[in-house]
Amino acid sequence: MDTFNGTGDGTGGGAGQGLHGRLLAELGPAIASGTIPGGAVLRMEELEVRYGVSRTVVREAVRVLEAMGMVASRRRVGITVQPRSAWDVFDPLVIRWRLAGPERPAQLRSLGALRAAVEPAAAALAADRATDDQRRRLSALAVELTVTARAGGLAVFLGHDIAFHRLVLEASGNEMFAHLGEVVAAVLTGRTEHHLMPHHPQPYAVARHREVAEAVCAGDAVRAERAMRDIVTGAMEELESTLG
Repeated sequence: MDTFNGTGDGTGGGAGQGLHGRLLAELGPAIASGTIPGGAVLRMEELEVRYGVSRTVVREAVRVLEAMGMVASRRRVGITVQPRSAWDVFDPLVIRWRLAGPERPAQLRSLGALRAAVEPAAAALAADRATDDQRRRLSALAVELTVTARAGGLAVFLGHDIAFHRLVLEASGNEMFAHLGEVVAAVLTGRTEHHLMPHHPQPYAVARHREVAEAVCAGDAVRAERAMRDIVTGAMEELESTLG
């Protein structure tokens, strides 16, 4: 029974999670893109037949979607797709699905505004609160970013960039900021996957990352905040030029 007939391209993040993950990779993007609109009612039986999976697989996928606020399952009613206002818009998978669909420009602008509000403040706090180990790791990541930018390897650069921004959020000492690390990672990954990044990282952006690290290590909150603001503002300007 569990043979799965979906046509997902992997954008749903279901790889390695078994059949329910692959089913999730079909349903999630379809809901996020509006292909399955809000208010639509899905039936367990229909999903079983359409995707060639068992009731257990469907339930597991639906359980994940319910946790994201994307659907609500009611006995004798079915699985109802919820309006966007009910979704957990901070969930990395929801972000990834929306970035893969027609809402990509609006989603990127919304996430860019979030980064602009949070990351400069986090950098300023990190300058005051980072541990010695966090300062050392941030400095090392700045070096890695410089090296990989020169080598032109976007995939490796992305990994270091994600680690850098996560560490700044963590080093802020604010658990709410730290929790946004996965959100920022999803944004950075989405920009790269959808070819919204320059083929080679911009030298000025790499220099600003080094400046953030230097300022945090020196305990200079004003400089750290300014440099991080330059990073996120520059990213938004690059995005706008790409989106047109």
